[in-house]
Amino acid sequence: MLTVDDVLEQVGEFGWFQKQAFLTLCLLSAAFAPIYVGIVFLAFTPDHRCLSPGVAELSRRCGWSLAEELNYTVPGPGAAGEAFPRHCRSYEVDWNQSGLSCVDPLASLATNRSHLPLGPCRHGWVYDTPGLSIVTEFNLVCDDSWKVDLFQSCVNLGFFLGSLGVGYIADRFGRKFCLLATTLVGAVLGVLTAMAPDYPSLLLFRLLQGLVSKGSWTSGYILITEFVGLGYRRMVAILYQMAFTVGLVLLSGLAYVIPHWRWLQLATSLPTFLLLLYYWCVPESPRWLLSQKRNTQVIKIIDHIAQKNGKLPLPDLKMLSLEEDVTEKLSPSFADLFSTPHLRKHTLILMYLWFTSSVLYQGLIMHVGATGGNLHLDFLYSALVEFPAAFIILTTIDRFGLIRPLVVSNLVAGAACAVMIFISHASASWGISCREHSDTHLFMGLDYPFPQVQICECVCRVRCGIYVARSGYRQVSKAAGPTHTPTDDA
Repeated sequence: MLTVDDVLEQVGEFGWFQKQAFLTLCLLSAAFAPIYVGIVFLAFTPDHRCLSPGVAELSRRCGWSLAEELNYTVPGPGAAGEAFPRHCRSYEVDWNQSGLSCVDPLASLATNRSHLPLGPCRHGWVYDTPGLSIVTEFNLVCDDSWKVDLFQSCVNLGFFLGSLGVGYIADRFGRKFCLLATTLVGAVLGVLTAMAPDYPSLLLFRLLQGLVSKGSWTSGYILITEFVGLGYRRMVAILYQMAFTVGLVLLSGLAYVIPHWRWLQLATSLPTFLLLLYYWCVPESPRWLLSQKRNTQVIKIIDHIAQKNGKLPLPDLKMLSLEEDVTEKLSPSFADLFSTPHLRKHTLILMYLWFTSSVLYQGLIMHVGATGGNLHLDFLYSALVEFPAAFIILTTIDRFGLIRPLVVSNLVAGAACAVMIFISHASASWGISCREHSDTHLFMGLDYPFPQVQICECVCRVRCGIYVARSGYRQVSKAAGPTHTPTDDA
């Protein structure tokens, strides 16, 4: 009996139809970048100091420059281990009293400034930035600085919770329905995030956006890998991730032009509605339709692919079967990941690798520019280094296999983390970004059961994940001969 892979070999494994579908779906991957790492620009923390009533008037009367105002009225760095007194503490002084001079006004109150009492910022903060971020609008600094991390944690929690249901939706209602539904809901939530009136509602919208956004990205990934032949799946998987890198580059430029976080959020969310045109541009996965015994629609889509690729329609499509191995389970479960000792070992190893990769990547990308450099340029450089990383993967993965590049990339990433202790943070951050992004791209290029970036999603979105893995296993099986089984590879 014919399989979908056999049919694709005849109508074109990566013809005009697949190229058009691939480029179209890559827009999904690029659109996911602002959701995954948009916090870098949405919640950037500029230099700030306490707002002290009377200081502005005294500065105007004395004709101080900004440097002089900071020198005369803002506390110094403080004792070692003290948490940012310059940003979070102010002198308990009445700056409106008439006895203050314009030259070192605090000298008349105490011979040593360290003897003056310090207090919290009772009147808010002054931010040295022309733009506006979530931090500056909701004053997420000093004692409330942890709320910035909570903001990003909410979207990551959404990734995890969403992964529990996205696989079921994709299997029950189809890849295309899952893609369109999650894209629509994600776009609406992106707009609502830009309009959030307060911090709690901001967290809620961000959490809900995380629930659906990664499902949209993964649905596109699954669709394109099911449209192409076995020999091209690894390549399109890596290039699909490269589209995410393109999204990072565009995000840095967009954030430079739009320094206001609400307008930036709208600028990255509104174009997502155009992706709903996929309803007319991208057909449903023939593999999923075949699993639902909707063979008539499968035949129409295969004929459409043949026509687009300039091939003749196949006359014997009624004999299509879903899998090469008729005994293969059509309803994989979470327990399948631990069904054999070999699978348990690989599952635990990959969980650990995905965990470390995700933590390092987000930890680095979220602190770009924290060392005082140019935020937009630092982010752009950290994104650009992903392109040579992807090129290295494409040119070496078939020659050297999977394990050796994986080991080398992890060793280099670990060495870069260690070097960061001994050299300046700026150069260390750039170096580790190069290596860690390369490591993340390598994971995306692997034909393992976990094609997603987040470890929670990699484990929980089993239905889609195991399917992709089995597709990869069949590719190996064809090359090795009939005795090479998926269980052996697992």
